[in-house]
Amino acid sequence: MPIDILMPALSPTMEVGNLAKWHVKEGDSVSAGDIIAEIETDKATMEIESIDEGTVGKILIAEGTVDVPVNQLIAVLLEDGEDASAIKASSAGAPKASPVPDQPAPSAVPSPAAAPEPLAAPSIAINGGARVFASPLARRIAAAEGLDLAAISGSGPKGRIIKRDVEAALKSGGAKAAPFAASSPMATSMSGDKIRAMYEDGSYEEIPHNAMRKIVAERLTESKQTVPHFYLTIECELDKLLAMRKDINGQAPETDGKPAYRVSVNDFVIKALAMALKVTPMANATWTDDARLIHKHSDVGVAVAVEDGLFTPVIRSADEKTLSTISNEMKDLAGRARNKKLAPHEYQGGATAVSNLGMFGIREFSAVINPPHGTILAVGAGTPRPVVKDGEVAVATIMSATLSCDHRVVDGALGAELLAAFKGFIEKPVRMFV
Repeated sequence: MPIDILMPALSPTMEVGNLAKWHVKEGDSVSAGDIIAEIETDKATMEIESIDEGTVGKILIAEGTVDVPVNQLIAVLLEDGEDASAIKASSAGAPKASPVPDQPAPSAVPSPAAAPEPLAAPSIAINGGARVFASPLARRIAAAEGLDLAAISGSGPKGRIIKRDVEAALKSGGAKAAPFAASSPMATSMSGDKIRAMYEDGSYEEIPHNAMRKIVAERLTESKQTVPHFYLTIECELDKLLAMRKDINGQAPETDGKPAYRVSVNDFVIKALAMALKVTPMANATWTDDARLIHKHSDVGVAVAVEDGLFTPVIRSADEKTLSTISNEMKDLAGRARNKKLAPHEYQGGATAVSNLGMFGIREFSAVINPPHGTILAVGAGTPRPVVKDGEVAVATIMSATLSCDHRVVDGALGAELLAAFKGFIEKPVRMFV
């Protein structure tokens, strides 16, 4: 019988994706493992493979279509001996496939890694009442539009409320206005038309938001609205670290005439932060609505600028890795991030991150926490500055580092302990190797 090919979930939180390109057309024969399409999310463009063999009987979603819901029917595959008449009218004409909770939905899987099953959405209590399960995107839309989630029926897995449920409620006008929505910053922000009215026609170029820019805006707005930030700044002397870096790079073995590695100051920063988390394990934490998660591994995200957006690939167990390993991993992850070739598991998770603008000459700044992280370290440029040593003025290379903390999981004293431990590893880098 015909095999339905559904829009796969490329990450636990994915609700929609763009069907960027078909690699097959109707009538083509495919085998298991053949690349059949490219799916674009806010973070990456990933290839999906067929897990069955057969003939492409019908393509239901044209390439270039945006915001295709997860589990929507996108194509039908015919088995050997079947023809187009075997495609049921109900299957060929249905705009969406009904998601079945706790079942593997897609007949296609992403490459290089299989798509994880969607996780249950976080729950929130509405006005002290029963818990309502809703996706983060559904909650943001409901807050912006003044809707009461408790009055909306969910059609997602296990009854969670997802984007299409909120949109349906908006059209029907059936959801009561939430009493707290009027104070929402998102609900009171100026519309695009009002902002455009302030400027003369033709005096600006309009660039529509792409998926990545929309998600960056949503996540950082949500972070500043919901995460109580506070900031701690410390200054670190880099001279011993710079001398060690020069020595390490000078002794790098060559492969095909090229050094096997070239460690950067940022590689030292990643390892120092990871080891500082081992010294202050309670700071290796993320917040949930019912518990703090204290992580056993020091996984450090690293902010990587890409065209019109940002990725934060994660170095796993960075405290246990050599500087050369961290350096080579970071080069690989950064390169694939810029080409949007990272798999979701490579940029999700972790409890902290590093954002380094030192290469741009920035001396000091504060970064916005990327939920669910509990902290983020903003690193500035190392510059020669006058310092007092043994009662005399001397010159040292000083780097400023500012730690943004989520006050729900990291209090002031704990954040100070983490930053002091980081400073200790940076100023005495030999401690990272013993």
